[in-house]
Amino acid sequence: MIPHRRRILAAGLALPFAPQALAQSCVRTVSQTEGPFFKTDTPLRSSLLEKGSRTRLVVAGQVLSAQCRPVANALLEFWHADESGEYDNKGYRYRGHQHADAQGRYRLETIIPAEYPGRARHIHVKVQAPGRRVLTTQLYFPNDPTNRRDGIYRAELEMKLSKPGEGAFDFVVDA
Repeated sequence: MIPHRRRILAAGLALPFAPQALAQSCVRTVSQTEGPFFKTDTPLRSSLLEKGSRTRLVVAGQVLSAQCRPVANALLEFWHADESGEYDNKGYRYRGHQHADAQGRYRLETIIPAEYPGRARHIHVKVQAPGRRVLTTQLYFPNDPTNRRDGIYRAELEMKLSKPGEGAFDFVVDA
């Protein structure tokens, strides 16, 4: 962030600071189904990369409150299909959780998942501010041709891709 300018972050978009923005609030991230493959008790880890992982992806961002304040120590759980579009239902391959830092920041290393039959490429996420309700949602890839045919795809849940293999998304939750 540039020290002499402030930004208000809303649903993954960085907006220039404007005085009237102080009275506005961030837009809560849209919730979506967790799908049939959610598992509890995932390992604590910020890298879901497995030995031999291909098509690597880093997703980073912040967890923010509706007042655009960072949410320290928010819990984030991630899971997605593998390179073949399969979910690991026996173990914890491409599954894990982490906690945001004191500024609400998170960073996930993983892969670009393959398409799951009938769905666009996506990453499942649960985000929870300490002591608050859980937001369950999904992240999508911009310009993916399968987005148009996925019945639950939402454009506002697309990651921002700065360059290949680097995505960004800010979550706005109840805090």
